[in-house]
Amino acid sequence: MAGRFLSLFKPVARVLPEIKVPERRVRFNEKLFWTALVLIIFLVMTEVPLFGITEQDIGELAALRIIFASSRGSLMELGIGPIVTAGLILQLLVGSQMIQADMSNPEDRGLFTSASKVFAILLTGVQASAYIIGGMYGTLSGTTAIVVFLQLIGAGIVVLLLDELVQKGWGFGSGISLFIMAGVAQHIFWQAFAPLPGVGDATESGGMSYGFFFALGQFLTEGKSFSALWSRGQNPSLMGLIATILAFLIIIYMEGVRVELPLSYAGYKGYRSRYPIKLLYVSNLPVIFASALFANVYFFSQLFWSSFNRNNTNVWLNLLGTFESVTPSGGGQAAIQITGGLVKYVTAPRSFGDVMTDPIKALGYLGILVAFCVVFSLTWLEVGGLGPSTVANQLVDAGMQIPGYRRSGKAIESILKRYIPAVTVLGGIVVGLIAGITDFFGVFGSGMGILLSVGIIYQYYEVLMQERAAEMYPAFRRVFGE
Repeated sequence: MAGRFLSLFKPVARVLPEIKVPERRVRFNEKLFWTALVLIIFLVMTEVPLFGITEQDIGELAALRIIFASSRGSLMELGIGPIVTAGLILQLLVGSQMIQADMSNPEDRGLFTSASKVFAILLTGVQASAYIIGGMYGTLSGTTAIVVFLQLIGAGIVVLLLDELVQKGWGFGSGISLFIMAGVAQHIFWQAFAPLPGVGDATESGGMSYGFFFALGQFLTEGKSFSALWSRGQNPSLMGLIATILAFLIIIYMEGVRVELPLSYAGYKGYRSRYPIKLLYVSNLPVIFASALFANVYFFSQLFWSSFNRNNTNVWLNLLGTFESVTPSGGGQAAIQITGGLVKYVTAPRSFGDVMTDPIKALGYLGILVAFCVVFSLTWLEVGGLGPSTVANQLVDAGMQIPGYRRSGKAIESILKRYIPAVTVLGGIVVGLIAGITDFFGVFGSGMGILLSVGIIYQYYEVLMQERAAEMYPAFRRVFGE
């Protein structure tokens, strides 16, 4: 039965908008259609501007916007941030037994979904308020602020339903993964091939940020020094292009690094199998956790500064973050820049030049990122049911054993403890270093974005191959649990 906390959401569940689970088997081509339609709606929302605001500076949130499929000044201003944050908080509470819920029970699972929706809508409202009160859109009148707030709430609910549509079997994978992958791909393509400056891409010197290959054409036709393309500040550069290619190759290689434990099936003599323990054992979840944490630190530090600490005189709030409002030399809307506090060390340097200018900030950011990736990796090991004891029990229940050892959960657990904790810590360090260091060299789409997109593409490849096999050979459906 549902826990006391989840039971509170029973009345709310009746009025929440919901996508029904398909009552029939959705064919491959139909899933492809719905997935494509969801993607198109998402891309359209990223291009529809919020009514009532003027263009604002993208500030230090550039990399985090990519991770959360956010598009500045559009209906997708908040992206998937509130949904991801709400889901992670509830999963951590359930996994730590602070909230009682049996996820194998359909009633509990339904109430958990309803609770996730409610929390996502509440967080959408909180973040929308933080943007408005914190001055992200400048000074808005009361009526305009309400209109902007309602637009962000409405867009957040639409994104929730799009994600639910895909997850409940009408499409492939999850909407969250689809949006992240699309957002990263969009930014990489724009940074590489944009023939015009991107929205908000004016640099402090008044120059404009064109796509790398368009800038390359300009340099060649105007006879400029090729070395000027190597590093273009915060604009797409040759260094960033090379770093992007290397990052993809390194991450693809890391996805394949694994330790394989031999297994045998107790019911069939001679049957052999292997249990893979990947280097990225908990996948890219630590990076998503860290991104959500860093984004919320930025949101609320700016909100507190804007509301209570404009002069940076509050010692306690200064520890969280200090800012200053800077007006560009050519005039225009003032931009809010970070000057100190914790928030300074949870925002990535946006170019190699920034790293050289402030190496202490770069090292601090890298150290904090790696530390949180390790902590979140170890946390998710137990919360996500990936710990040695849980995996050992699953293997025993499936009739598997390690050759040379008796068929016992304790025996398998003792073997898994030699590998899983060490691989988890090492994997957390690796993803933290990759995500942080690649940002230092100005990779297209951000280091975190590339790390997440490679993992998502790999997962989609497996899902599509499985779906295609089940479509062509119906007997496989029982193997896949359909």
